[in-house]
Amino acid sequence: MDEDTVFDSTDHLVQQISNDGEKQGSSKPRTSITAAIASDSSTTEHNSLKYHLLGPSLTKAGQDSVDQQKVSEIIYNASKGSKFFNNEEVKDQVLTQKIERILAKRAQLEKLDLATELRRADDYLSELELARDLSQTIVHIDCDAFYAAVEELDRPELKNVPFSVGKGVLTTCNYEARKYGCRSAMAGFVAKKLCPQLIQLPLNFAKYTAKATEVRAILAIYDPNYESASIDEAYLNITDYCRSHNLEPEEVVSQMRKEVEEQTRITISAGIAANAKIAKIASNKNKPNGQCFVPSDRTSIMAFMRNLPVRKVNGIGRVFERELRAIGVETCGDIYEHRKYLAKLFGDKANQFLLQCYLGIGRTEVAPPEESHRKSVGTESTFRDMSGADLYDQLRHTAEELEKDLARTQYKGRTLVLKIKLHTYEVFTRQTGPPKAVNTADDLYRYSLPMLKKLEKEIPGMKLRLMGLRCTHLTSTKKAGPDFFVSKNGPEKKSLSRDASDVSAEWEVWPEMEFEEAARQERQDEMNELERLSQTIAQAEDNANDKPDAVPSEMWDCPVCGMAQVAEDFSFNTHVDSCLSKQTIKEVIQENSDVPSTRTKIQHQGQPSQVKKRKDTGLPADLEQSKSKRIFFR
Repeated sequence: MDEDTVFDSTDHLVQQISNDGEKQGSSKPRTSITAAIASDSSTTEHNSLKYHLLGPSLTKAGQDSVDQQKVSEIIYNASKGSKFFNNEEVKDQVLTQKIERILAKRAQLEKLDLATELRRADDYLSELELARDLSQTIVHIDCDAFYAAVEELDRPELKNVPFSVGKGVLTTCNYEARKYGCRSAMAGFVAKKLCPQLIQLPLNFAKYTAKATEVRAILAIYDPNYESASIDEAYLNITDYCRSHNLEPEEVVSQMRKEVEEQTRITISAGIAANAKIAKIASNKNKPNGQCFVPSDRTSIMAFMRNLPVRKVNGIGRVFERELRAIGVETCGDIYEHRKYLAKLFGDKANQFLLQCYLGIGRTEVAPPEESHRKSVGTESTFRDMSGADLYDQLRHTAEELEKDLARTQYKGRTLVLKIKLHTYEVFTRQTGPPKAVNTADDLYRYSLPMLKKLEKEIPGMKLRLMGLRCTHLTSTKKAGPDFFVSKNGPEKKSLSRDASDVSAEWEVWPEMEFEEAARQERQDEMNELERLSQTIAQAEDNANDKPDAVPSEMWDCPVCGMAQVAEDFSFNTHVDSCLSKQTIKEVIQENSDVPSTRTKIQHQGQPSQVKKRKDTGLPADLEQSKSKRIFFR
């Protein structure tokens, strides 16, 4: 493709995208929850806090018919005065102040000429369109209320009554319980207020892992390289299967779902689309036991994303949702109208992520976890044609961004890769091996600057529209010490960054991975806080009943010290952590050399646990299974 053709194509795409934005109009559906509970302009005290307290699982299936305003009031009143409430109140105030700063900055930007930012956003949209891949068929499968469904197999009498799995904090609940507003990541005592007849069952991870293995064996028939996202979720690429069996995607997925139900007695829901982002969203559309197909053409994808609330996108949690809503972005279609402000308000990566959401573009690579450990950390950004001394400033900025990413992921790199894209869309990469592993902006800039200057000499009059830096051959900066619960191959479960040792290859940048990880962490932090709150409530209830010395009906033995502990997830995990001194770890390694491999099987391959169980409770009684409570907490 020659230069004129490239620019003609780009201009055409800009016009096409612009027309899409104009067609959307100003009328679009708004969520009643947002309007009734979360409006920042409301005079009702703590409205934003009440919305925040609804929890990270607000978008879970089965919640559409629930009066969320009533649920928020119950949660608010039930937790008011607790440390958890006070902490959430402080976080809400901090977020409110942050939003005020965002709005102030937005007001300043409105007074400026942002033609350059607008053109930069349109250029990036055009590049995304040029690279849009509609050739793959990606499926996201999600087991329906998995833990609850597994429990129903042993206790069919629970099928039509509301029950949950997990006592301190709900890990999941059946659809009967969801009608009352109960959902995962909700404190058990709050769920009881919503549904007094709720039956709460203890967790049994060995049972869930064994059933997950049965499901995965069927998935492997359709895609041997499927990607396990969690114990009850997976991504598959069925492109080859459809082609080799001469079947349509919907037929294949319907057949797969039928086989899973017949062979495992577990139902699954599925989303079928051109990429993982849309497939994930679609899998939640027709739950339970359904599937949703988004045709692999641009028109269908744009229509699917246009009125989709941003909260429905995996990677946009409560905090980012509220920030976006404050500037007027409530649906993915709204992103286009505000595109010239996004990079200035939220940064380059958030800007890229949101523009990808607007177009419905996501990753198409699906790989098993053991093949997708992080091999590199990098960042890149696009801009209007740039040359001369401005390139050095841009390189410094890129180095500073990479420093942040390396600090967040806790790595240094022994190889530094520079990537540039000319205004003619030609891509060049260069690499160097610094004398030491690098992770600071100063070092990253110092060792990449000679590569940039050399490229300037090789390409007279060089004009760039993209620059990126990437570290490969990574070394961890985490504190030393063995960790039973992290794979030897690396700490990240689902990083899909390419190995940049082949510097002639372009690397894909999917900021969605980072946003999804941040959303997962936000959810886990919330569950930890709720677990503490539940422990406090339980203690208070014991004291109120004059049973300070009551013996718990169930105890778990600590796998390290052997002492009996209260059978509650948070307190048990806390005790285990305190026992894991360096000396204790050495002793456990000597006596149980196979523990790490057991964990790897559980997390990455879903193999049945070989750990011993307590005769009375069926709960694991060794170090590995106890820690897996965190791994599988959903």
